[in-house]
Amino acid sequence: MARVKITVTESRCRAGYHSAGEEFVVEDLCPPVCHELWNVLYPQIYALLNGGDLDHKDGRAAFFEAVCPDEGRVRVRAERLEDRMPGTDGDVTS
Repeated sequence: MARVKITVTESRCRAGYHSAGEEFVVEDLCPPVCHELWNVLYPQIYALLNGGDLDHKDGRAAFFEAVCPDEGRVRVRAERLEDRMPGTDGDVTS
């Protein structure tokens, strides 16, 4: 299953919800992101989770950058992570 990592690259969030450097990994549940920002991110996150690539400059890419609708106070970069191989979740099995 695909996963998407959201990284907060810049933050001047009025409510103090987000800080630069925060990271969230999205698999099947919504991350703790404010609803205004999530409404901007969700369509592209959905595409990446389902294997789609997004328009980027002259080509296609498995990432995007977005800004909060509140005067661009929060900026994020989201990228699809490579699919995990079975048995690579950190568990050691013998």
